[in-house]
This record gives sequence, structure tokens and C-alpha cells, in this order.
Amino acid sequence: MTRTSQLLHPQRDPAPTRPAATVLLLRDGEAGLEVLMTRRSLTASFAPGAYVFPGGGVDPLDAASHALATRRPGQSALHLTQAIAAIRESFEELGVLLAQHADGRPADQQDIAALDRSQPFAAQCKARNLLLAADSVYVLAHWVTDRDLPRRFDVPFLVARMPTGQTPVADGQEQFEPVWVRPADALARHTAGQFFIIFPTIRTLERLQGYDTVDAVLQACAATEEPLWTSCPRAGLLAGREARYMEHEHPYGELALVCPDGQIEHHLDWQCEQPVPLLKNLLRLTAPNPGVMTGPGTNSYLVGDPRTGYIAIDPGPADPAHLERLWRAAGGDIRLIVCTHSHPDHSPGARPLQALCQPRPPILGLPSAPTARENSRFNPDRSLQNSELLTLTGQGLEADLTHTLMVIHTPGHAANHLCLLLLEDGLLFSGDHVLNGSTTVVDPPDGDMSAYLDSLDRLAEACEQHHVGFILPAHGYVIGGHDGEARAAIAHLKAHRLKREAKILAVMQAHPGGTPDDWVAQAYDDVPPRMWPVAKRSLLAHVARIEAMV
Repeated sequence: MTRTSQLLHPQRDPAPTRPAATVLLLRDGEAGLEVLMTRRSLTASFAPGAYVFPGGGVDPLDAASHALATRRPGQSALHLTQAIAAIRESFEELGVLLAQHADGRPADQQDIAALDRSQPFAAQCKARNLLLAADSVYVLAHWVTDRDLPRRFDVPFLVARMPTGQTPVADGQEQFEPVWVRPADALARHTAGQFFIIFPTIRTLERLQGYDTVDAVLQACAATEEPLWTSCPRAGLLAGREARYMEHEHPYGELALVCPDGQIEHHLDWQCEQPVPLLKNLLRLTAPNPGVMTGPGTNSYLVGDPRTGYIAIDPGPADPAHLERLWRAAGGDIRLIVCTHSHPDHSPGARPLQALCQPRPPILGLPSAPTARENSRFNPDRSLQNSELLTLTGQGLEADLTHTLMVIHTPGHAANHLCLLLLEDGLLFSGDHVLNGSTTVVDPPDGDMSAYLDSLDRLAEACEQHHVGFILPAHGYVIGGHDGEARAAIAHLKAHRLKREAKILAVMQAHPGGTPDDWVAQAYDDVPPRMWPVAKRSLLAHVARIEAMV
């Protein structure tokens, strides 16, 4: 858990959320799946003028109307209430009635004409012996409005088939211009500036593009009574403009670390000229070495503050300008230089950075193994022991004057790879062992797949024991942002590796006389061919592991 004393921005309480429900009414059009959308009033307090799905707040009467609704065996009381709210809102806003008679006949235009949209909905349905068809309403997603907004909702996005023979008619007060639209067309029109939609609507339509029919959507939702995805987006600044991200998107964890209460203050643009504050005791400088293998560049980190001095992690390549920026960001007060491993984008800058400092800080890490490539030779001033503690302490009694890094030996990507865990703030500096948005290369003989997987287990245990909330990789944004995400990222990475290994084994068994080049084309057929030479290195590591297990 990150210390509040290290947060860059004052803590604040986001606005409380209000329970609401929205429903995507779907039909099969001539060109594919279509969804019903309407334009909100230009005077609406939330998303004025936006095209939305019908919905609104959950009314206390919705929870009191369970006896008037049909219900699936696995449908919870909460989901039943939400379904009833969505059915009510669909009728009040669009005149669409998801209901049936006791004998199973669906509600028709005569029933719709007999109901008054401005009068209590459930009581009118009861008077006509109509049952609300809540069992045909499924949970698609669960959204919680972004923390930075003044009006926030906790809202399920539900789905239902549009009743046959009914025509939507907007109420002319809250909703206007009902339109059936294919998800792809809605997104294209939004991009062209012709169809204003807000972030959750955009992301939902993007997901809907993956379904061809109403049945496909409903079957996916019926397989579980849980949302297919859940999100409370976060916002940052990219190219000077607000940009919003869901939990699975790369910048999300960084925004959660830097602006946990939803402050829109953090710039996400990759640049090499200025240090990027992540916490009061944590700076990141990215080296100017972007590429296929390094992403936006190698992240160098400074842990500490002016009162304690700094530990520099992964000074990167021997780039004079980058090293001077690193030295200046620390005010020249670098107490230790630590390299996570000896690869040429991580350790060559250590000696020249050391030369800039007075007094000269020791260079720490693990020496490269004999298996290392020639350009990855590295000899630290002192070898670090597994579980060793590196501590910075300032003058005073305050708890925020101590910053302790615990060393974790993690061979696999390289024989001399290590990670560092900032104990006071629950942060894991993962070097190249865990990356954001890609998997690291395991290149034999210095790389070893069994050692890599064992090291992932070791990191998962450390994250559990020390309540790690965020992973800071050597390439890419911070990983994390919601409960257990650091551990989940490690578990996902291991599962991905084992899945790839199973695919490689199947290819080897199907083509026992093949070469690694033959195997990589089939085992990595989901990877662009230009990346196959790199993928081949990890394939060889998997092959060595497979052969060792035979």
C-alpha cells in the first residue's frame, strides 16, 4: 500500500455514486447486429446531447416490484432490481415494453397504449396483469463513473432483445431521435464528429463489434450471471488533451498510482527530456533508445528524496545526455546505483553515471554469467544477496524518511536478473521480468525458461506477502491500479507462457522433423512475421524446457 505521505496530489473524496441501470436493446438487422440509441436532451445534467442507451436511476419501487417480474434461477435480487429499473426506463423514455401476460403472450401495442408513461409503472403493469420480462434481461457489463466527474453512477449495462412488433417512440423530454445503428457505424460516425457518444458507450460499442447476432450476445451473457467486464475508467493527459482508459489498457495502472482519487494531472506522453514524478519519492526518466525491443525506451528510476538521497535503478545505455539528466534530477545525490541485469539497454550507463557523482556511489547488482553475450558483460562493485535490504534514511523521526528496497533474485530473462521491492510503498521494480503490454524475451543460454517461470512464482509470493499494488517495469507504463492487479499480471504472464509452451509442444509433435524456423511460424502464427526472429529465441527456451522434462 503506497504511503499517503508520498502521493503527489492532495487526497480527495470522489463524488458518491448513485445506483442506475441502462439497457442495450438489440435486433438483427440486414447488415448485422444493431443496437437502439437515442439522443439525450441538450439541457440534461449528465452527457447533454450524447447518444446513449435508454436507462436511468434505480427507483426504490423497482426493488419492491420483484413479485411482478419473471426471474431466472441464477438471477440475483440485485440484478433483478436492476433489470426492472431498465425495463421501466425503456418504457418511460422510449415506449418499449419488455413484459408479458400471465399466459406467456408478449405485451403488444394495445398494452403500450393503455399505459401512461408519466404514471407509476409497476402499478399500471399489475393492473393489466402484466409480468415484467426480467428473465430476458442479462448483465453485459458493470460501469462506475470516472472518479473525476461531479456526477457519478454505479450502473450495469444490461442487454435484451427488442420485442417483436414494437416501435420506439422517444418521450421528447429526456430522449430524442431513437435510431437503430450497427456498433461499427456508430463508432465511425462518432469519429467523424456526427454522433456524439461518451467513453463508456464507445468502449461498449467496441466490444459489441465482436458479435454478429443478438443470440451470440445473449448466449455470452447467459453463460454467467456476472458482467463480462467491469470498469471504473481513469483519465490522464495525452498530447495536451484528456484521455480515458479502462483497467486492461496500458496507462491505467500509472494513473492509479499517480492520481489515485481521479485527479487529471498526469501527462502520459513518452519523452526523454524531463523526469516524470510518480510519487514524491519516485522519479522516472526514460532513455532515448526506443525500439522494437525497448518500447518507448529504458525506464531509469530514482527512489528517494532530497532528504535521504537517491538510489538509481537501471541507468540504461551509456547515453551522456540521459545520464546527466538522471544525475541532475537527483541533485547529484545518488547514494547507490543498481542494475537489474546486464543487458546493453540497462547496465552500460552505470560507470559513467558513477563518474558524475561525488562521492562516487557503489554499483550494485549481480555479475553477468559466463553464458551472457559479449555486449552484456557486467561486473558490479558488489554483488547483491537475495532478500538483502537497501535502505535510505533521512534525518528525523518521520516514517516517510525511510525508503527500503528488498532484493529478489529472478533469473530467467537473464542469468543475473534481479528485481527490487520498495517495502514501504508496495512497489515492485521488475526490470525486464514483467513488462507492460508485451512478454519479455528468454534467450538461451543466458535465458532459461524454467528459471523464468520459477522466478514468476517467487515474485507472486513476494507481492502477496508485501501487499504489492504496482509493478514498475523497465519498459512501459506502471502496471496495477485495482485490487490484486499486480499479482494478476504475474499470473496472466505465467499462464500465457504455459499456453505458448503447450502450442509449441503440439507443433513439435505434429512436425517432429521440423526446424525451429518451421516451428516458430506455426507456434507464433498470432505474431507478425517480422517478430519471428525474436520469438525464435523464446521458442528455443521453451524447447529446452520441454526436452528437459521428457
